Parts: sequence; C-alpha cells; structure tokens
Amino acid sequence: MERENSTVVTEFILLGLTQSQQAQLLVFVLVLVFYLIILPGNLLIILTIRSDPGLTAPLYFFLGNLAFLDASYSFIVAPRMLVDFLSEKKIISYRGCITQLFFLHFLGAGEMFLLVVMAFDRYMAICHPLHYTTVMNPRICYALLLALWLGGFTHSIVQVALILHLPFCGPNQLDNFFCDVPQVIKLACTDTFVVELLMVSNSGLLTLLCFLGLLASYAVILYRVKGHTSEGKHKALSTCTTHIIIVFLMFGPAIFIYTRPFRAFPADKVVSLFHTVIFPLMNPVIYTLRNQEVKASMRRLLSRHMFLVCNINLNQYNNLCL
Repeated sequence: MERENSTVVTEFILLGLTQSQQAQLLVFVLVLVFYLIILPGNLLIILTIRSDPGLTAPLYFFLGNLAFLDASYSFIVAPRMLVDFLSEKKIISYRGCITQLFFLHFLGAGEMFLLVVMAFDRYMAICHPLHYTTVMNPRICYALLLALWLGGFTHSIVQVALILHLPFCGPNQLDNFFCDVPQVIKLACTDTFVVELLMVSNSGLLTLLCFLGLLASYAVILYRVKGHTSEGKHKALSTCTTHIIIVFLMFGPAIFIYTRPFRAFPADKVVSLFHTVIFPLMNPVIYTLRNQEVKASMRRLLSRHMFLVCNINLNQYNNLCL
C-alpha cells in the first residue's frame, strides 16, 4: 500500500509538438529565428530604460520589469524545446519537470499581476492626474513589485504542492512539448477530480477574474477620457489600446488552457506554443512600438553605440597605418 502511494516515475517522455519531421523542422526554424530576433529586443528595452534618466516614470519602470519577466519566461520552455527538436527521444526528469512547472507558473502569474499593476498605474495617471505622483511614488512602485513577485510565488507553490502529493507509477508519456499541470495530472495513479477542481480554481478562476478586472478598468479609463482634449485623448487611447492588446494575448490562451476541465483538445499544443514561446517575447515589443519616448531613447542609445564603435575602429585603423 505504501508502495502504491509513492512516486516511482523518475522521468517523463515528452511526445513533442508534432510527430511529422517536416513540421518539426519548420517549427524549429521559425521558433529559433523568432527567439534570436525578439529576445535581444527585450534585452534592449531593459537596457534603454535602465540607462536613460528621462525614463524614470512608473510606466517605464513597470515596462522594464515586464520585459525582464517575459525574457525570463522565454527561457523556461523555448531552449529545451529547440534541443528536443533535434533529439530522437525527448526525456525530462521528474524533478526537472516539477522545476519547469514551478517557474512557468511563478513567472506567468507574476506577469499577470504586473499587468494588473500597470492598469492601475494608467488609471491613476489618466483619471486622477493630480494625485498620481503622490500615489505612484517610488516606494509604492517597489512595494507593488514585491507584492506581485510574492503573489506569483504563492500561486506557483500551491500548484507544485498539489502535484507533489500525487502518486506517479506509470505511464510516463506527456502529450506535450513541456511540463504543465493539465498533462502531468493525467498521469497520476489516482482519481484526480478534486485536484483538477482545485487547479482550475487556482489558475483558471484567478486568470479569468484578473482578465475581467482589467477589461473593466480599461473600460472606465476610456469612458473617463471622452471629455479630454484631442491630444490627451489620443495619447490615452493609444496607451490603452496597447495594454488591451497585451491583455488579450496574455489572458486568451491562459483562459483557454486553465479554465476548463483538463481534457485534451486538438488546439491545445498550438495554443501552448503561442502562450509559452511566441507571445511572451512579443509583449514588451508591442508596448515599445506604441511608445514614442522609448523608441526615441532606443534610437539615441543605438546611435551612441554606433558612434563609439566607429571611433574605436577608426583609431585602430590609424594605429595600424602609423
């Protein structure tokens, strides 16, 4: 009896995104190109915001943290996924699977809470501009940042704790390209109805409530800016539109995956691919493309860098000639 209640599975076999070699090669090339192009863009956003003293407003502080979270999130699945594409047998240890699952939900929930904080920041800036600097001072911003990290950790540790209490005695094939709650739970050697219900309540309900709350907050903001001047109205609409795009990109796939019973659907793997690899890298880039101040600062940073590189090369050439 004690043996039956213990975990005897020491590794999981990942079945991958697809069994077609041609499709695997195509996805490998697309993900690799996308990863190598967009990831440096996120790092450039962080460097720009950190190096420009003019980008000290709370909006840019949170945008830099969003880029950091998304860059970190992209390291959880994408690198191993690219390696597994080249491997005949895709194996991940039990501990590796639990670790991947922990960081996936830790950083994912942290980003979800960060979007809520950014919505609150925009609400205060647009609807209560006279109180904005008082409410969103540096001390409050750091407190909010600490709160969202703690919230992400709490959410993730609950997920992991529930899975660690499940017995895994075989089979050990995960029908996915990474470890996530829906697929791992299905391999447990026990009735998982109660655990699934708790997981849906923890991940699904939390995601749905945050999503609806964000939509409601932006609806209030858009309603309040109707009477503003044309310039202020345009800027507020541009900012809110960008945020709403990110909200749908972030929460749409999460709601599809976590707010229903853990039953397999044909679209699950494709949605998971966009949710874990594509969208996280795009989010900060979308923000930046709609923000004139950040774009101008990035151009100045790149211009200074190119100027320094040209001067160094010119000095080396002159020294060679002498």
